[in-house]
Amino acid sequence: MSEHEVSVTVNGVARSVRVEARDVLADVLRTELELTGTHLGCEHGVCGSCTVLVDGAPVRSCLMLAVQADGRSVTTVEGLAPADALHPVQQGFYECHSFQCGFCTPGIVMTTAAYLADHPSPTEPEVREMLAGNLCRCTGYQSIVAGVLRAADLLRDQP
Repeated sequence: MSEHEVSVTVNGVARSVRVEARDVLADVLRTELELTGTHLGCEHGVCGSCTVLVDGAPVRSCLMLAVQADGRSVTTVEGLAPADALHPVQQGFYECHSFQCGFCTPGIVMTTAAYLADHPSPTEPEVREMLAGNLCRCTGYQSIVAGVLRAADLLRDQP
């Protein structure tokens, strides 16, 4: 097998890892870098559980090859906020009891963080459209929508 050295900044830390050309980013994050907050659900890019931010944009890490991350910046749910605090998106979801089992949570949190960075005052229909790419089998989505809207309020209130 052909191995490649990949240099990537993950959660603000420069990392270097040897990967095979066929390795997907999600597997490398989970197994090589031990960042298990990125969940693998469908492994076909449908469910959104594996969403991370690559250079600030949401990416399905089950579809992105690890070699494609070379020289780029990756943020996982572990790196969204300091260890002793919650990101406003996490806080909004917490306040609104947005999740049950938590499997989809990292992907929805990361998708929402990226979305709210570009859309600070979304409407409920816009939030529902944004969430269409993330599957949750436990909730009716209403509490997740409420969490996104609360997160938007919290982000707007930041200094």
